[in-house]
Amino acid sequence: MNWDLIIGSYGYFALLAGTFLEGETILILAGFAAHLGYLYLPWVILVAFLGTLSGDQLFFYLGRRHSRFVLDKHPAWQSRLDQVQRLFERYQTLLILGFRFLYGLRTVTPFVLGRSGVPPGYFFLLNTLSALVWSVAVG
Repeated sequence: MNWDLIIGSYGYFALLAGTFLEGETILILAGFAAHLGYLYLPWVILVAFLGTLSGDQLFFYLGRRHSRFVLDKHPAWQSRLDQVQRLFERYQTLLILGFRFLYGLRTVTPFVLGRSGVPPGYFFLLNTLSALVWSVAVG
């Protein structure tokens, strides 16, 4: 099995998909692959940034438009949603800037923020800044 070929062919796509959904582990692995010369670090950071930003924006808009439908399909999310809602009530801006650094809350937080009435432009601005810092720091 030729790892150079596999990682070179599918590494960036796997990184995009992984950071779209969750992210830390796949980004650390991609950073390591870049260190070993399989991937190019600036591309790793850019792809991770685009994956995490687009995933969070999608979950934000799902929360904004389809929260009842999604919650009916995933009732197990309710406890995490309640936890994020309590954090949101106390630390709105800090939560938007830092949710991707909170293990286990990354996917549900943008969803809660979307259904909580956070203005889309405000979320996009803070989410972009946070995604950039996260991609560089973890990558």
